[in-house]
Amino acid sequence: MRDSHPQSLDKLFEDAATVGKSPLQTIQQHAIALLKLNRAVLSLLPAQLHPWCRVANYRKQILVLEAGNASWMTRLRYEIPVLLSTLRSEILPSLSSIDIRINPSLMVKCDNNEQGFSKSTTKVFSNDNQELPKRQLTHESAKTLMMLAENSPEKLKRTLERLAALAGEGTSTAKKKH
Repeated sequence: MRDSHPQSLDKLFEDAATVGKSPLQTIQQHAIALLKLNRAVLSLLPAQLHPWCRVANYRKQILVLEAGNASWMTRLRYEIPVLLSTLRSEILPSLSSIDIRINPSLMVKCDNNEQGFSKSTTKVFSNDNQELPKRQLTHESAKTLMMLAENSPEKLKRTLERLAALAGEGTSTAKKKH
């Protein structure tokens, strides 16, 4: 019967070190090697590609790179010949090819960074000097709010109508009317 009690990862690494090579040690070593390989690959690529690509895996003499979308994948493909020859000569002599896959999560991460940058370029502050994002209400949304206001109680109706009146202007700069 197996021992199915929770165990510390340190204990798993230590026990396997005395017996031989454990699967956890193999995974750890592979992860460390991929991190080093990622740093090396990024140092060989143009700076504009750095946020949009990374090393995903190296297996069976194939290096797998991830790109944020098809556009960045195409740009990365232009770099493959130089990357392949440089990696073969300096780091991975057994490298046979480079495969590129699309990983949309890279775009999400980078889009969040881009949004943070755009917020910092157009700063709007509240009364207590906190930065507020600039938002806009579309005319379609305003029409929907007006239709909703028609069947609402009086207090909610006034609030929805005031909100709908903000369509087309930045709501963070509009003053609240009482």
